[in-house]
Amino acid sequence: MTTIESPCILVCSIDMKTGFCFGCGRTRDEIGAWMGMTPETRRSVMAELPARLETVERRPRRETRRTRMARERDAL
Repeated sequence: MTTIESPCILVCSIDMKTGFCFGCGRTRDEIGAWMGMTPETRRSVMAELPARLETVERRPRRETRRTRMARERDAL
């Protein structure tokens, strides 16, 4: 069986602002199509990932109760 190179690091959550995965930088469509892509296409996408990850906001996936309460308090 042939191994397919993948940037996945098992942190599968999409940044809603950019549309990129927090872990690997791919879009949902790219993740879904990954197995069917040619090696050249996968390499092309992988070349773009470092720049994409620079645009992803690094913060918790879910808002904590403390953060939500502070946000609501500040909105008043």
